[in-house]
Amino acid sequence: MLEHGGRLLHAAHRYGIPVADWLDLSTGINPRGWPVPALPAAAWSRLPDEADGLAAAARDYYGAAHILPVAGSQAAIQALPYLRPRGRVGVPGPGYAEHGHAWRQAGHSVVPMNPDALGRELGPFDVVVLIQPNNPTGTRHAKEAVLDWHAALAARGGWLVVDEAFIDATPEHSLAPFCERPGLIVLRSLGKFFGLAGARVGFALAQPDLLQGLAERLGPWAVAGPARQVAERALRDAAWQASARAQLQAAGQGLAELLRRHGLAPDGGCALFQWLRHDAAAELHRHLARRGILTRLFDEPASIRFGLPGSEADWARLDAALAAWRA
Repeated sequence: MLEHGGRLLHAAHRYGIPVADWLDLSTGINPRGWPVPALPAAAWSRLPDEADGLAAAARDYYGAAHILPVAGSQAAIQALPYLRPRGRVGVPGPGYAEHGHAWRQAGHSVVPMNPDALGRELGPFDVVVLIQPNNPTGTRHAKEAVLDWHAALAARGGWLVVDEAFIDATPEHSLAPFCERPGLIVLRSLGKFFGLAGARVGFALAQPDLLQGLAERLGPWAVAGPARQVAERALRDAAWQASARAQLQAAGQGLAELLRRHGLAPDGGCALFQWLRHDAAAELHRHLARRGILTRLFDEPASIRFGLPGSEADWARLDAALAAWRA
């Protein structure tokens, strides 16, 4: 099992601070997520129904003709490597480590690729994984360039897997509308932008035959009924989505400015997080943790990812902790 953000119980035990007293900036999840309403009792007693409107809502929201609901994009990440023969797979490094881990577990040869130089490193791969924007660096490649890379891979029967977990704040950059092209697979999630990480709802977008193979691999009832109901309503709430995009863009810029004021200029980021390379990243991470602020620490390269504070009090708390670090 790889390490991820959000391990509040572990942090609470290590630093002796109650869970309720933590400010969790480790996950990149929208701290002002979609407001979940109460659900009817029947949602908990009936089996999930594929005709419940979720697929149609997702097709409308993503602008894709073919989608498959999955238990978070993580479920698809783990299953996709078993849908093709073993081969050579390029994954971004640094990047979301579960991609490389899943392909290795399935017996593929995994080669780390610099996300900033991806176009120059395509090489003789059977599969290339791209994260748009990259987690944690925030690197994003032009849509036209990515489609050219996909065409080169598809011409020799390869796949381009595009993880768009953090792209909802800038949907104009998404490749979702192009997923009818052979060998192009886009993964989306409701965990980050919608703030619904606990619901475990994601989607795979690709050609129907590939989605059929993925569905057979995952089995029936991949997404729980209550989660399906919440996801369908969230995907239909265009007014909330527009407001959230504006709010997140402003918050992302505000976080970058806050870090700069304390001499910690980010090296990358997006609307939902900022990424800082720093020789003393581990010390800064511990400094914040001792004040009940959890961030995501990376060893290679030494760096920290900061998610967004939610309330004004949370922003002030981070500001004060960074001022203490600078002092």
